[in-house]
Amino acid sequence: MTRGISRTQFDQSAPEQHLVVPESDDEMRRGDAGYGRARSALFLAGFATFSLLWCTQPLLPAFAAHFGLSAPTSALAQSMTAGAIAGASMVAAALSHLFTRRRLMFTVMLVASLLNLAVAFAPSWPTLLFARFLQGAALGGVPVVAMAYLAEEMDDRDLPRAIGLYVAGTAFGAMMGRVAVGVIADLLDWRGAMAVVGMIDVAAAIGFLLLLPASRNFTPSRGFDIGSHFAHWRDQFGSPALCRLFAVGFVLTSVFVVPFNYAGFRLSRPPYDLGQAASSLIFLTYVFGIASSAQVGRLIARIGPGRALAASIAVMTSGMVISLAEPLWAFILGIILVTMGFFASHAIASGEVGRQAGPAKAHAASLYLLFYYAGVTLTGWGAGWFWEHSGWLGLTIVTTIIGVAGVVLALGSRD
Repeated sequence: MTRGISRTQFDQSAPEQHLVVPESDDEMRRGDAGYGRARSALFLAGFATFSLLWCTQPLLPAFAAHFGLSAPTSALAQSMTAGAIAGASMVAAALSHLFTRRRLMFTVMLVASLLNLAVAFAPSWPTLLFARFLQGAALGGVPVVAMAYLAEEMDDRDLPRAIGLYVAGTAFGAMMGRVAVGVIADLLDWRGAMAVVGMIDVAAAIGFLLLLPASRNFTPSRGFDIGSHFAHWRDQFGSPALCRLFAVGFVLTSVFVVPFNYAGFRLSRPPYDLGQAASSLIFLTYVFGIASSAQVGRLIARIGPGRALAASIAVMTSGMVISLAEPLWAFILGIILVTMGFFASHAIASGEVGRQAGPAKAHAASLYLLFYYAGVTLTGWGAGWFWEHSGWLGLTIVTTIIGVAGVVLALGSRD
């Protein structure tokens, strides 16, 4: 892949004229001091973003009981935030060229963390949803800029490993946010749990700011030309390879979000009859997602990105089928496979978007995330109908169909 042009040139495809730096000594490689700091900082960014995004998921039954809601309505606390992230990622891609990467990510991380405190004290369901919407609007600036930063600053040979650790951070954040929330909510209540998560993520935002090296291959632009941004998005939709990756993003979250959205409802019923804290322990399966996402570089080197992506989606889909079995151990095994397949797939697809995007990496990342969070929003909410009418079997049928489509899309990619 050609990363850019010479240091003395400008990217001619972008009227705002931000510098794009080619493969050079300015790119971070394993062994560099900045490489380790950047990976650690972006691990914290992934942790904060996804702990904030997913911390309401184990609380959906508690919301339903507290506010007198149906299961699909309570799922809006999750879908509302994801939908806001999807839209905000587009705005973040356009505006990200006006600010330094580090400052923008820190600001939105801090704002989103403080909004979690607002959720904790929300007096009504509409107020809670509004706070979650604002939180998603803020969080939309993190994943798109993080993906762009990695693609700009990392040497191509080390990019999969760096993205893998970022995705591992998202897995760890999502796991800890969910498990901690479930346990704290059992000890206190859901309001106390949300407040604790907000305070932890304020600390994560500060740690991110202290660790992340300033961009060496990007400088903010001096102007804003909306036409150039639409041109970038139009060009990327003209790439069949990128369009397949965007569609894969929708597939991944569509399959992944469903079992975790409705696992709490299933586990609280016979034959399991588990409480809030015990049900939330299902999110410890994210440990396996952390491990799988950190190893994708080796898998890609062995069989290529297209086949690696197809295999990972197949693992995720097969896990959903296995989770249909009634024994608790089989359900847990299925969820483990769903988790491993998802985070490996997301790490591969994210890296490929950055690799194939050309100079407008933030724009490509925003389109990928638009489809990614559309899966969380649309399928995560819509699957509630199947849960209420046909239980876990209905959820399994829907996600299996979507997963098979994802395998086909991945196999259509060129390695």
